[in-house]
Amino acid sequence: MSAQPGAVSRRQARRAAFVLLYQHDVVETPLEPLYERYAADTREPIPPYTREVVEGVAASVEALDARIDGVSRGWTADRLGAVERAILRLALWELSERPDVPAPVVVDEAVELAKRYASPEAASFVNGVLGTAARQDGRGR
Repeated sequence: MSAQPGAVSRRQARRAAFVLLYQHDVVETPLEPLYERYAADTREPIPPYTREVVEGVAASVEALDARIDGVSRGWTADRLGAVERAILRLALWELSERPDVPAPVVVDEAVELAKRYASPEAASFVNGVLGTAARQDGRGR
């Protein structure tokens, strides 16, 4: 079974969601202008999964940040860098709202985003926080 032309993988959709969530956090701009700019820059429509994740995270920021505060030892969401915060929000939202996505996939994808956009230390931190959250939710390894 081959992908349809223009089809976007879930990994690509997550990456787009991360970029949009990061921008939303840093520049504090409403989502619609960010969607428009992203679509203009990429010359592609916003993938449906990207929109679902971004809007879900945006609607749940306070709860997600409280969850980050509760599972990260010695750190709070407001002390994290914007990259790490966006990655953790995205992954914690997926863990809680998308039980159809296996927890190891969510964690691995978040760790890869952290490696690519932050640092190996950030990747280890993200892995630890998400591993703890997944175990608390009964979805851990």
